[in-house]
Amino acid sequence: LEGVVMELADCALPLLAGVLPTADPEEAFKGVAAAFLVGAMPRREGMERKDLLSANVRIFKEQGQALDKVARKDVKVLVVGNPANTNALICSKYAPSIPKENFTAMTRLDQNRAQSQLAAKLGIPVRDVKNVVIWGNHSSTQFPDASNAVAVIGGVQKSVPAAINDEEFLKTTFVSTVQKRGAAVIAARKMSSALSAAKAASDHMRDWFLGTGDRWVSMGVVSDGSYGTPKDVVFSFPVTVSNG
Repeated sequence: LEGVVMELADCALPLLAGVLPTADPEEAFKGVAAAFLVGAMPRREGMERKDLLSANVRIFKEQGQALDKVARKDVKVLVVGNPANTNALICSKYAPSIPKENFTAMTRLDQNRAQSQLAAKLGIPVRDVKNVVIWGNHSSTQFPDASNAVAVIGGVQKSVPAAINDEEFLKTTFVSTVQKRGAAVIAARKMSSALSAAKAASDHMRDWFLGTGDRWVSMGVVSDGSYGTPKDVVFSFPVTVSNG
């Protein structure tokens, strides 16, 4: 941890006011407006996210209780540690004084993966693809959905399914590539996604604070039953954010 603090100092980041290294969650969460919960038992090759559950219940119970006690009541909590949807639900349950809509699970990495796959298929920059949706759980059961995605091609906005014009690809290769991308990264790196996950976490939090504009983004949120989903589970939906 001290080494990470040294590296943060050495980045000379203009917005970094200070770092408090601590192993005490109550000290860490005191008065925070945003919490990135990245600490969880990491997944290794051959493991499914469900294999991590028992170890993580203890971690997220402790973090939820600490947030409940010392964080701001409008704190925005992003759970990155897997199994993210379940961990977000556990954390929320142990922080009853914080609104449950303030707890989210990260599916932005899946959205970014899906966007980059579609951009590569179309041969356009990734920024020119939007409104890809990740439904469900941040696991291999998620459903990446390009049916409402749009792309800017040659200055003209087009429907992604029409532009790709290959229903078989969108139903099979695209879906399975996104679903299994995390495992593919582990197989290649012998470690789980790090840089891409950190980038997705910052994308998620930036959009939550500053708004999504004319785009939809995917976030795991506590379900209100929309789209026929079960209520009160953490589920990834297309969301828009405005006015904080």
